[in-house]
Amino acid sequence: MLDRTDRSLVGIWWWTVDKWLLASVLLLMTLGVILVMAASPAVASLINLSSQHFIVRQLIYLAPALLIMLSVSMLEPRPIRALSLVGLVLVIGLMILAIVAGSEIKGATRWISVAGFTLQPSELAKPLFAIVSAWLLTLWREGQDFPGWAYASGLAAIIVGILVAQPDIGMTALILMTWGFQMFLAGMPMLFVIGAAGLAPVGFYLAYLNLSHVQLRVDKFFEGGSWQVERAKESFAEGGYFGVGPGDGVVKLHLPDAHSDFIFAVAAEEYGAIACLALLGLYGFVIIRGFARALSGEGLFCLIATASLVMQFGVQASIHMASSVNLIPTKGMTLPFISYGGSSLLASSLTMGLILALTRKRTTIDHFADGGQS
Repeated sequence: MLDRTDRSLVGIWWWTVDKWLLASVLLLMTLGVILVMAASPAVASLINLSSQHFIVRQLIYLAPALLIMLSVSMLEPRPIRALSLVGLVLVIGLMILAIVAGSEIKGATRWISVAGFTLQPSELAKPLFAIVSAWLLTLWREGQDFPGWAYASGLAAIIVGILVAQPDIGMTALILMTWGFQMFLAGMPMLFVIGAAGLAPVGFYLAYLNLSHVQLRVDKFFEGGSWQVERAKESFAEGGYFGVGPGDGVVKLHLPDAHSDFIFAVAAEEYGAIACLALLGLYGFVIIRGFARALSGEGLFCLIATASLVMQFGVQASIHMASSVNLIPTKGMTLPFISYGGSSLLASSLTMGLILALTRKRTTIDHFADGGQS
């Protein structure tokens, strides 16, 4: 174990990072590997790939994901802001490239191929936007005559415009929720916040009218009978309280996205409702712990950035779980750290790395910085 007098970068990090949050995320990563191992061989067989194809790729993604999370968690707010700004500019460029020259999958152009691997740049845009927008809003509140709220709104509009062109309505909603939540935390007048929230149904209605895949999913939700959702619901009934046993589930044999969009259903069938509730509780702990640390942090920037990152994490997990049990229309949103997918895993790791960095004990850092004399 590192001694408290160790003033190296790793030593300071170890004694200032929230170890409960770190342990919870590492547990989620471990559970993700187990569930991908359970769900992916059947999916790989459906599309004539090696049974270990998705497992191997997930393990390959896991190494850089861990490196990103741990490296980012050692950073201070100043370099986080600078790197996020540069990163967001690059990611926006990649999102535009995905529309122009990316691979079209199920009618959407959200992905680019890099060295044989597929990357969805918009996944990385979520946490980077949260940091840059929080920075602009902090400058607005703490500066003089700096229209940070206008710049943050313009940045959100640019990203939303690109997402609609791809199209990706789920990610669009998540970016808009982040922007609205941050505006609220920054002290924007309530009338503005309520007005912005009131426009959300209008936006979804326009998406329903103009995007055929959105219309299809909404209609299926209200009419009932969506084949994938019905199979997912059956998995919860078949699994009961304790599941049918690891590897013995059958839902993964029929769902082409069982390893990603419906992995919660695989967990329900093979490990049971008790295991699903435990997983839900683990996500709940991360979210509550994250919000608590955001409120106890120092400075408006850390509050806005951390709270919005935690909100993104929680909303994404909620959307995945809710769509699996037919509470909302299916969206194809991954379960953070659990679902298969390199872009999702890297983005989730970046998000948690930022949360861990921004919730570190700053007074302890100052104590280390002055040689332990304070």
